[in-house]
Parts: sequence; structure tokens; C-alpha cells
Amino acid sequence: MTDTNTRFLSLDVFRGLTICFMIVVNTPGSGATPFAPLLHAHWHGFTPTDLVFPSFLFAVGNAMSFAMKKHSSVGTAAVLTKIGKRTALIFLLGYLMYWFPFFRLSESGDVTGFPISETRIWGVLQRIAICYGIASLLVYFLSFRTVILLSVVFLVGYWLILLGWGDPADPYSLAGNAGSQLDRFLFGDAHLYHGEGVAFEPEGLLSTLPAIVNVVIGYYAGQFVQHKGKNYESVAKLLLVGSALIFAALCWNMVFPINKKLWTSSFVLLTTGLDLAIMAALIYIIEIRQWNNANWTRFFVIPGKNPLFIYLLSELLVIAFYMIPVASGGNVFSWINRNFYQKLAPGPVGSLLFALSFMLLCWLVGWVLDRRKIYVRV
Repeated sequence: MTDTNTRFLSLDVFRGLTICFMIVVNTPGSGATPFAPLLHAHWHGFTPTDLVFPSFLFAVGNAMSFAMKKHSSVGTAAVLTKIGKRTALIFLLGYLMYWFPFFRLSESGDVTGFPISETRIWGVLQRIAICYGIASLLVYFLSFRTVILLSVVFLVGYWLILLGWGDPADPYSLAGNAGSQLDRFLFGDAHLYHGEGVAFEPEGLLSTLPAIVNVVIGYYAGQFVQHKGKNYESVAKLLLVGSALIFAALCWNMVFPINKKLWTSSFVLLTTGLDLAIMAALIYIIEIRQWNNANWTRFFVIPGKNPLFIYLLSELLVIAFYMIPVASGGNVFSWINRNFYQKLAPGPVGSLLFALSFMLLCWLVGWVLDRRKIYVRV
């Protein structure tokens, strides 16, 4: 057994790798369609991009496995207060991020306020907040066996709800799924995401239920690695469980399609299985074989030390680029891509180069913070 206070470099690299890839897929350059692997699956199906968000939730669970050890030395009231405050703050940051910059600029240049009645309530950080809060309460108050049983109930229950309350003709359709109907009923169309052409919230209330399992499995994976240590047994068991989850996902996919936007239960099993396999690979490469002589791991550890801040920075910076007009028409974001990246490398290559450049810009901010020992904790 290893010292439970030991931080595993492989877990820190996993978190930083997730942040970097998330920025790349979230901010493709305009003017061309990105490479297919850098796009989400249109509906049913899976691409590497679909792994990003669930990996973020998995990494949240990893981080919880370290934080929860500190809770044993304080009272239950203090633990509940900390979990409640962190959940509320992350949710609020996500809500304000979608509301930002709190005003609208018309084509004529007039500035009007962005009414709260049209703000998006759910989103990425909001889902992270709710999943973190519920998962934290589960692992703090309940036994491992009970939490796993509840996780199975969440996955199977979500499937049954979609079948029982969705459109009988197609319970997994964009407009007819039970989760979309619930969100429209509770929050109204104006508070939902409209990127699909209709009011549909991919991070809605009902589909948050199976997403909790991504955090739970990430938590127990982190706890397992801390307990067993960085050895071949850990790698083998992580690969074994990961492979079993992937196999179960592919079997379930035949009746409950893998779908990121619906966050189906088969999608949860597939993504957690892949995350376990990636974690096993990182432990083997970094902890066992120690293939980090060139210090390449530090590149990913830097954004991993300020994950929430770097993610918020990337989102707000892109919004700012879109908000700044240029004399020739359009905005700074499209101007940069049109006049530099698409001329340098037309097509999807130029789009990817912009995304990588933007990620490196955000990484540079993380590097400056790390140099100054500034770590933004929520």
C-alpha cells in the first residue's frame, strides 16, 4: 500500500490533457469544417470529441478522491457546507458565463441589455456542479456497495424513463425524448440551448442523472490507484474493468444507443471504460516506465493545476473575440481566421492550427499562474 498523501503524476496529467483537448475541440477556427474526429457525433454514435466532457467529470471524481480524505478530520456540518458552497459557486459561474457579457450589440451598434428571461440555465459547469455535489454526498454518507447499486439504478432508471415517457414512435429523438420534454416544461424554451435549431438542452436536468456515474467511477478509480499504488496490478485491473465497461456499453448500444447529447447510459459505460484505459496507460507510461525524461508531463500538469480557471478563460476569451467588431466587417475571431489561419493553411488544417494556437494561449496564462504559485480554487 502506498502513502495516501502521495499525488500521482499520471492523474494530474490526465486532468491537464482533458483541459487541453477540451479547448481544442471547443474553439475550432472559422472558415472551414474541422476534421471529423474533432466534431461531436451528430446524434447517435461516438467520436473522440464526445469523450472530452465525460473525461472532465471523471477527472472531477479523481480530484474528489484526494479531497474526501481531508473531510475525515472535520465534522459533517463543515463537509456539507463545503460541498454546498462549491456546488453553488460552480453552478453560478456556469450561469454567469452563458449570460456574459450581459448586453447585446445590434448590427447598427446599439447596446441593449441581455434579459435574464432569455439566459441559459443549464450548461457544462452547471452539470459539473450538480454531479460533483450529488456524487460527493453519495460517497461521503454511503458505503461503496450502496453507491455502486445506486449508480446501476441511475443508469437503468434513466433508460426506463426515456422509454416510458418519451415519444412512443422514437423515445430517443431530439424533440421527443423525455428529458427534453421535462426541460421545456420546467424552464421554457427561452432558457434552453438552441444550437440544434430547436430548444434542446444537452446538459439538461434528467440526463444529469446518469452523468453522476461518470464522477462516481472517477472517484473510485482515483481511490483505487491511491490504495494499490503505481504498479502492474493497478494497470491490469484498470484495463480489465475498463474493457468490461466498454463491452457492456457496446452490448447495451444495440437497444439503447450511445448518444452524447442524450448522455445515454451506454454512453456513460463507454466513456468511463475508455477513461479507465487511458488512466491505466498513463500510469504505465509515467509511473512505471517513467517515460518523462523530457519533462513533457509538465506541459499537461500546468493547466491541470487551474482547470476551472483555464476553462472559464477559454470560453470568455472566445466570447470577447466574437464581440469585438472589425472595420472590414465581422468580428475579431473571424478576421483572425480569415486573414491568417485560412490563408496559411486553407481548410480544416487552418481550423486546427487556430484551435491549437488558442489552446497554447490559454496554457500560457496557466504557465504564468503556475510560475507565481497562483492556484484558483473553488
